[in-house]
Amino acid sequence: MMKIAITGSIASGKTTASKIISRGKGPLFSADLVVKNLYKKKIFKIKVSRILNIKINHNFKKEIKKKIIKNKKFIKKIERIAHPMVRQGMFAFIKKNKKKKILFFEIPLLIESKLTNYFDIIIFIKSKKTLRLKRYLSNKGNRNLFHILNNHQMKDTEKAKRCDYVVVNNKSLLVLKNKLSNIIKNYE
Repeated sequence: MMKIAITGSIASGKTTASKIISRGKGPLFSADLVVKNLYKKKIFKIKVSRILNIKINHNFKKEIKKKIIKNKKFIKKIERIAHPMVRQGMFAFIKKNKKKKILFFEIPLLIESKLTNYFDIIIFIKSKKTLRLKRYLSNKGNRNLFHILNNHQMKDTEKAKRCDYVVVNNKSLLVLKNKLSNIIKNYE
């Protein structure tokens, strides 16, 4: 079984790239989807609410974002809760799909979380910061939160050194598809 990971900075196009490269080739694990689902779990909400001293209500995620904007140290505290749960989901995904030829993984903080050794191929999706900010804001993101999250991640130049492929995603969807197609054809 070959494990291919896709990583990149915030709003670089990781999700789009992951869906393109995995389509029809193998199952896709999304760390972002696991985290999104964690926000629906009572145990996660309780742990986060205690650390951040906020109430669990319909504005829970908004309250978390406000806390992070006020104090970026809260990111690490939330990651200490979320990351083990994401890893657990990742290992369950691998076990469930152990007979598949290729598995794909979209993991934003793959390098920062020291997960590189679990993968055969790592693809880094890279985009200009101005373009990433524009994408983030178009999805109703907060400018201040973007800068906090962006600064929390490793610099692109450092990430690129630790990846097998760097795919620059500053142009059209067609250009991205062609670049990814050229990579995956080496492993089919």
